[in-house]
Amino acid sequence: MENPKAQKLLNKIQRDLMRNGIITNTIVEDLKELRPYAVEEKNPLLAKVIRLTYEHIETYQTFDIPIPEDEPVEDLEEEEEPNEVDPKESLDYLLSLMAESRNKINALELREYSENLIAYAEEN
Repeated sequence: MENPKAQKLLNKIQRDLMRNGIITNTIVEDLKELRPYAVEEKNPLLAKVIRLTYEHIETYQTFDIPIPEDEPVEDLEEEEEPNEVDPKESLDYLLSLMAESRNKINALELREYSENLIAYAEEN
């Protein structure tokens, strides 16, 4: 995010998360406040991920989406036990991606988070 106010708000969200964990009403309100900055910066992927994130937290009272895997596609053929999701760690990682959303790798991972959030909502 390029806007200094957006960066400051994103930093506040991350600090609150690290200090207090996922406090649903606080984090949802902060993310709702952050979303217009993404819209203003004409970043539809970021705006969508922010909306999906706060809707997920509002609905499920946690963040059950795992951090995207870094494994090559060939390794996906072997069935492995899914890693346990650490909601706080995964959300913190997502927030760090949001800070540099124009980075190509971050954008790919934001897209993966978006797809996972949509899939989770459809399954539950």
